[in-house]
Amino acid sequence: MVAALSAAGCAACAAALSGGRLLRAEDVPGRGAVPLAEEGGLAPRRARWFRSLPGEWVQCGLCPHGCKISEGERGTCGTRENRRGVLHTMVHSRPCSVALDPVEKKPFFHLVPGALALSLATPGCNFECKGCQNWEIAQARPEQVKTVALPPEDAVALALNRGAKLIACTYTEPVTFSEYVFDLAAAGRRSALKTVVVSNGYIQEEPLRDLSPVLSAYKVDLKGFTERFYKDHCGGELKPVLDTLRRLVRYGVWTEIVVLVIPSLNDGPGEIRDLARFVRGELGAEVPLHFTRFHPAYRLTNLPPTPVSTLERCRDLALKEGLSFVYLGNVPGHAGESTYCPGCGARLVRRVGMATLENRIEKGACPDCRRRIPGLWS
Repeated sequence: MVAALSAAGCAACAAALSGGRLLRAEDVPGRGAVPLAEEGGLAPRRARWFRSLPGEWVQCGLCPHGCKISEGERGTCGTRENRRGVLHTMVHSRPCSVALDPVEKKPFFHLVPGALALSLATPGCNFECKGCQNWEIAQARPEQVKTVALPPEDAVALALNRGAKLIACTYTEPVTFSEYVFDLAAAGRRSALKTVVVSNGYIQEEPLRDLSPVLSAYKVDLKGFTERFYKDHCGGELKPVLDTLRRLVRYGVWTEIVVLVIPSLNDGPGEIRDLARFVRGELGAEVPLHFTRFHPAYRLTNLPPTPVSTLERCRDLALKEGLSFVYLGNVPGHAGESTYCPGCGARLVRRVGMATLENRIEKGACPDCRRRIPGLWS
């Protein structure tokens, strides 16, 4: 099946979508009897963001790593290869995971509550986070996992056929398949489908500027709030991620932020307070901030799950710093999953886990005090 090698959390959805096997032509309206599933082999396409260097070297212009790549080699993410002085993406239209998810799973809490998203991922990532939840596909090279051929037009047809209102690029790192993201979003817009990205935000200015007009929303996983954490835990830097957040707000792309709170590594009160002040001061008090519970995974199996009391402390600190919408994740049934009006305190959207049970927002406002509630509600 499509998600056989992806995280267990999306495997059940993928099985339901594809009938427990790789996608076939009958899954996509209009494909007829032509087989859709194609195991093995790659279909490289010319990359969009790179520059040529002497001696048939190239420099990738996609993420802040700025990899300089010799003939026949690949960059840090393993998905982009230099072929005779031209950089190619090896994962365009080749997802390794396809699933139907509620938008709350991403999580987006201010984006069409209750809507289904056709969720796609290709192998690879430009980080190597020690606590990666989807390491089986995020830390794999394209040749190491099963993929299917799913061009953007077929993905749109599949989403529409299954009643999805969104296409979500998620699970691994969409930055590494940005050409596919762009083409998915462009095709989706022609059919009134929104495309959203769930990303680490480690992307250069030019590709982000090119992508922003066709995207509806962007969720950034802010891994921590110190350069030390990014260097030791992710293999990257904090500053480019903060730059991405600033640019998203400037470009007018709906943005939400998730922080996976890891005990003893990024949960200090001072760090959380500084993070909240950054969001309020440079992005805006109404940008939703999610604090999510960590569970041991990949190379961080020595740490315990995050205590709920730690998450509650983080939320309280952020609210005291003036943020309007602060949520808790991976704690089903907690009051911190729901949306409350900053004006009158009324509960507007009631959530339990990945389910929205009630949505009282009317025309983007609280029905009780008429305060505007920011988001994309329809």
